[in-house]
Order: sequence, then structure tokens, then C-alpha cells
Amino acid sequence: MDTSTVVALGTLLGSLIFVAFLTYMRPSRFEARLDRRSEFPVSISKRRPESIQVLVLGDIGRSPRMQYHAISIAKAGGNVELIGYLESEPHPDLLSSPSVTIISLPPPPQFLQTTNKLLFLLFGPLKNPPAIPTLAVAQFVCLLRNTHLLIDWHNFGWSILALKLGERHLLVRIAKKYEFFFGRRATANFTVTDAMARVLKEDHNLRSPILPLHDRPPSQFQPLTPAQRGTFLHQLPLTASKASEIIQGSTRLLVSSTSWTPDEDFSLLLDALVRYSEAASSASLPRILAVITGKGPQKKYYLSRLAELVAAGRLAHVSVLTAWLSNADYAALLGAADLGVSLHMSSSGVDLPMKVVDMFGAGLPVVGWSQFEAWKELVKEGENGIGFASAEELGDSLIELFDRQSRRLQILREGAVREGIRRWDDEWRPVAGRVLGLLDQ
Repeated sequence: MDTSTVVALGTLLGSLIFVAFLTYMRPSRFEARLDRRSEFPVSISKRRPESIQVLVLGDIGRSPRMQYHAISIAKAGGNVELIGYLESEPHPDLLSSPSVTIISLPPPPQFLQTTNKLLFLLFGPLKNPPAIPTLAVAQFVCLLRNTHLLIDWHNFGWSILALKLGERHLLVRIAKKYEFFFGRRATANFTVTDAMARVLKEDHNLRSPILPLHDRPPSQFQPLTPAQRGTFLHQLPLTASKASEIIQGSTRLLVSSTSWTPDEDFSLLLDALVRYSEAASSASLPRILAVITGKGPQKKYYLSRLAELVAAGRLAHVSVLTAWLSNADYAALLGAADLGVSLHMSSSGVDLPMKVVDMFGAGLPVVGWSQFEAWKELVKEGENGIGFASAEELGDSLIELFDRQSRRLQILREGAVREGIRRWDDEWRPVAGRVLGLLDQ
């Protein structure tokens, strides 16, 4: 074992001991109680929790679901401590709420931010929710402070790690056992899909309550009126020069949000746009302005490939722009767009992309990668969206939907508006609100 490994392990162990000591010295502010008469694990009767800690295993600003949890808790009268990395701007409702305290974690030490394979094996999982060793630390803290641990399962951390190391890698197998070992000890669990709840119960033997809490759009995602759409398109620098063409329909505005990671293959969209551009050269199809939002590790690679396609003249009828937008501008962009694209492939097969939910909230129809089990829980094929399994299928869908003679895009838009009627608080209050003891009886 080399010196850097010894230092890394020593630093990690020392940090865990120090955190545990501080946590133990801090008095508990929440009396853990169970109401045995209720199907929900946390008491819903006379005593409300004084404080709820929401732990984000990553950047708070890029964790919308956890931000929505904190906002809903505050709206329901609870006090929230939101803990995580503060690398991006949080939701404005968090910043303005007197009931929310954001606790920023310091970034990992520079020597851990490395491509060294040995150090990646030791510390790579820290970024994969539920992270090693965060889940164990959280369980230990709850034991010391006599509080409940609720896990909100967005995905399985081991499946994300497997994208880089392979499912048969020793560390992936260890991470999988670790994740479900500590997952079984939570007071209760939320899941983003029914399929995920089934997998946790049947395949991994979780016995504590497992409650599906489906993603729904928050209130800031709304369809725009024609006047609002025109004003926004002219004001946003990304679209200002093409606003009149978008409004007239000679250019279609396509939006995709991506994390630029291996579980979202951006080459599918690039190849589909090439296919569309080739078709548009011989058919009466509108131009496409594609706006891609998000940050991530593979962005530089795909922008380089995009530049090569543009230089080769293979995107003559397509323009692609990338951006990182504020929450308000992103919500308005979805409301102003003609079509949304989801490239999420689901490492576990049972999670869902929240970006599609946001698109529905803005009344935006979606085309998305559909080759995973949980897709049908989110999209009603042919009603509010269309699935694809290849770049060719995605390209053909773009050609069909943007055909000026076709009404299918309008039919999908009407379905997206209907799907977006039920909102996050409508879903959250009867499930999480009751579990946390914040919902009045």
C-alpha cells in the first residue's frame, strides 16, 4: 500500500471519527416515535418534529428533488437544514425561506479529486447516491441522536458505479451489498417509481415501509401563453436572433437537459440531428435550434464532436447551442420550446429522469430513450411523448413531428399539458407530508 493510499485512508477514518464525535455532542432535537396504529412509520399525532435534516449526496443546486423536499417541508411548517455541496445556485425559494438553513459541505480535498485508478476505487463511490460512506455515517448519526432515517431512493449507487467499472467489478459488488445492507436499516423509504419499490422489496428484502413518491413538476414549470412565449424568446440571448423564426414555425426549438455522463449518450441526439438535417435538405422541413443545458464530465468531448460535424457540413439545417441557465430561465425555456428530448438510459432500469416531469409541467411533449422498465410509468406512448431505441428512431420521430403537415406534435402537446396538471405538492403531501408528521389530520 503506497503512501498516498495510507494518507487517504487515514484522512477518511479521522474525518468519520471527528464527525461522529461532534454529532454525539450535539443534542438531539427530534424525539423518534412510532405510531403503531398507522401504516406510516413516523408519528402523525400531537408532536411535530422541530427540525428535519435533508442530506443531499452531491451539489444542492443540481439536486432538484431534494430541494423540493426542503421547500415542501418549509411550506408545511417544518424547519429544514439542507446539507450538501454548494456548487450551483440553489432554488430561490430555499434562499428566501426563513425556515430553511443551508449547510454547505466543504469540497473534497484536492488530492482526492484525481483520475488515479487506486484513489478512484477508494473514493469514486463518494459521488454515487447513496454514497460510500455517507449512508453508513447517516445511519450511525441517527443511532446516536435517536432519530429516524428516511432514504429517498433516486437510483442505485452501485449501478451508477458499474457504468465506469463494470457490473462484475469487485468494488461494484461490495458497493451493492453495502447499499442494501444499510438500506434495510432505514425507518422508511421513498422511491421514484413503483418498479423501484418492487425491486427493493422483492429482490433486496427491505422490510421497512417502501412508499413510491413519484416526481411531479413544481409550480414554476408552467405552459406559456403566446405573448409570454414571444417576450421570453426575444429576451433570452440564446434565442433572441431566432425568436421571430421560432414564433412563425420556420425554426423549431428543441430542448434537452443532460448531465453529460455515460448514462446519457449524447451521440444519439447528434446522429439523429444529422439524419434530420439530411432529410431537410430534400424536404420542406423547418430548421432546428437545439438548446442543450447542463454540466458534466463529457461535455468537452461531445462539443468537440459537434464542431467536427458542423465543419463537415452535416448539420446544415440544425444549430446547437449549450447553456447553463437560472431556474427561472430554464423553466421558461421549456414553456417556450416545441419539443423536449430525454437521453436518460437508467443505469438500474427502475429510475426515471426528472427532466421529463419538468417538461410535462411546462406543457412540453417529449421524445426519450425508452429501453428500460420504468419508462411506461412516466410517458404514455403516443399521448404525451414518444420513445426511441436508436438514433435512427429519434431522427425519424423528429422528421415526423416537425413535418408542417402533421398534427401529431400538437396532440402530444395537449397530452403533456394534461399530464402536468398534478403537481409536486399534490404528490408530496399525502406521502412524505404524513410520514414526516407535517400533515394535519
